[in-house]
Amino acid sequence: APMAPHITEALWVRTGHDFSIHLQPLPEWDEKLAAEETITLAVQVNGRLRDTLEVPASVGEEQAIEVALASANVQRHVEGMDIVRRIYVPGRLVNLVVK
Repeated sequence: APMAPHITEALWVRTGHDFSIHLQPLPEWDEKLAAEETITLAVQVNGRLRDTLEVPASVGEEQAIEVALASANVQRHVEGMDIVRRIYVPGRLVNLVVK
């Protein structure tokens, strides 16, 4: 309403509201509505991007690594190699260091 007070007031009345839009409280922030259900997880092998996966936002470290290792493209790059280190950045990245 502050940006275009006259048109917002006219639209407010047209949509069937009784009182002025300028007397209405601002909407409240709802964290539940803003939360993502899925996230895109980048999977790297030795620092190079090998895959991106859609996973639930509540995924934990072990689940994320399992999903990453199940990817066909990642399997191709780690096949026959030893995983030396696993790096997990919550909600963003799985990096597998292999030798």
